[in-house]
Amino acid sequence: MSYPATRFETLEVSADVGVLTAVIDRIPQQNAINGTLLAELHAVLDEAERTPACHLVVIRGASGVFCTGMDFSDASDSPDTVAERGGAEFLGLLKRLTTVPVMVVSVVDGRATGGGVGIAAASDFVVATPRAVFSLPEALWGLLPCCVLPFLIRRIGFQPAYSMSLTTLPVTAEQAHRIHLADELAADPGQFMRRLRQRVSKLDRATIAALKRYQRDLWFLSAETERAAVAEFTRLMSAPEVRERISGFVTAQVFPWESQR
Repeated sequence: MSYPATRFETLEVSADVGVLTAVIDRIPQQNAINGTLLAELHAVLDEAERTPACHLVVIRGASGVFCTGMDFSDASDSPDTVAERGGAEFLGLLKRLTTVPVMVVSVVDGRATGGGVGIAAASDFVVATPRAVFSLPEALWGLLPCCVLPFLIRRIGFQPAYSMSLTTLPVTAEQAHRIHLADELAADPGQFMRRLRQRVSKLDRATIAALKRYQRDLWFLSAETERAAVAEFTRLMSAPEVRERISGFVTAQVFPWESQR
């Protein structure tokens, strides 16, 4: 039985048998990540955990945008708060996606940028439509995808993740499928999701949890790695030149490379 969608501040959440779907809906902000979005995604995962019949959480983006990463308006308005807490809070969400005892699927239809790539990379399964585009533009701002990289390397390997970070070039849906950033390329994600849902519903939640726990134990994402990621994000976000670039974009829509001319 399905239930009507519930509108939160940043999400539209709907429930069907065994499935919770969260649609990121911050269209004026290009579905960027702020503290409220992180809290509401945690609330969706809370609901999935306390609902024994739930086997699947689906994350989508509204209006042809999956998620464009950090909300620069928040970073400009509260730079100290974002620098001190933003990295830890975002990494906490990514880590939880890899541990929650249900299957997490990101359906990427349109742009996934920065932290949006992180959400996809930390998901158990990624379905991309042909118009999906993935990119890590952080270096253009003097930043690094600190919290994204451990999860992206886990998913696609060191060199593709390093190349995406260093070149900042966008990755098309076809390229993403080739490097395993996307597990499935589907013009009609709904048709594929119906098949996946039928299969996942046959799994015991304890088995899903055990596999996710064991998979994490096999990987290098240690407490030390997490601390290093957060510390580097904090260092970079505290740099005056980075804050100036972000402020210049928020107030005057000037990109860093334009201000250097």
